[in-house]
Amino acid sequence: MLSLRFHNGLILDPRAGALETLAISDGRILSDAPDLREVDLEGYALLPGLIDLHGDGFERHLAPRRGALRTTEEGLLALDAELAAAGITTAILAQFWSWEGGMRSPDFARELVRALTATRDRLRTDMQIQLRLETHMIDDFPAVEAFIAETGIRYVVFNDHLPHQRLAEGRRPPRLTGQALKSGRNPEAHLRLMQELHARSAEVPTRLAALSRALVARGVTLGSHDDHSAADRHAARAMGVRIAEFPETAEAAQAARAQGDPIILGAPNVMRGASHAGNVSARDLIADGLCDALVSDYHYPSLKAAALDLAGGVSPALAPVWDRVSARPAEMLGLSDRGTLAPGQRADLVVLEQATGQVAASFSGGVVSFLGGAFAERLLG
Repeated sequence: MLSLRFHNGLILDPRAGALETLAISDGRILSDAPDLREVDLEGYALLPGLIDLHGDGFERHLAPRRGALRTTEEGLLALDAELAAAGITTAILAQFWSWEGGMRSPDFARELVRALTATRDRLRTDMQIQLRLETHMIDDFPAVEAFIAETGIRYVVFNDHLPHQRLAEGRRPPRLTGQALKSGRNPEAHLRLMQELHARSAEVPTRLAALSRALVARGVTLGSHDDHSAADRHAARAMGVRIAEFPETAEAAQAARAQGDPIILGAPNVMRGASHAGNVSARDLIADGLCDALVSDYHYPSLKAAALDLAGGVSPALAPVWDRVSARPAEMLGLSDRGTLAPGQRADLVVLEQATGQVAASFSGGVVSFLGGAFAERLLG
């Protein structure tokens, strides 16, 4: 771990604003230590590392093409490099437990946990798992609860990707064949599984409420994915589900805000200016004060890019926007040791070129996880 004192640049805490200097040693931020090796930040900005509460872009690292990787561990090491280059120091991997199969199957969730445990000592980025549970897999609920207890997963989000309207009408869902092939089933077997799950919809609320109570009692944070209406949000909150992840409408987001529940929006939605699925624009929700945290969703570089876009570049005005990608996400998951530049916090840092916003360096727990460009010469020289 490095012992350094940064000065002479824009050192920006999302809560305290601009700081004169920042010192780190033994993986932590110090109040100050003038006897440490000095690093001149002229032309650069130093901020807390990005905390990404929901990213599923890891799927392309773990299975870019069939047979391209021998082990899941190789993919995690490649992921680690991309996360660091994107300025992300804490990454919550959004892993499904779903009827959809393939990389979204329960078996793959178990494999991801195994691989993450096996590579933990070689990874620089702090990677944790969010379990995305398909709500209609009610027969799996005991296994899910046991899996969470065994692995120590602290964040679970409820999803429902079943095409209920099509199934209720007796019609075949779109893209059935492609989805079936990904799951390893033939299309008829895949359709039959969806129909069987849909037929048990009436059982879901009671069973899901019981599971929610058990998980909340364990201290697990719960979120709901793609709330469409105020009624959806109220129903989720009644079960102890406090985080509203990607609300599809302003109505659902407003309901979350009225209840005091945190709202997560996707950074790619911000960069596109609209949802790729035709839902409410993240920019509109942000303008109305309906956003607590931005996440990478399916594209890791978008997290930093969206923050810079909303702030208009690298300047002191970036602080309140950066709060949504560092301090506030840390609070939402109870990660009290990161997210700001306060003394005693983990030395999770990102250095940006002031002129371009490009990531010049990332530090995770005081260890360099990414270093490039002219800043590499400055730090090493």
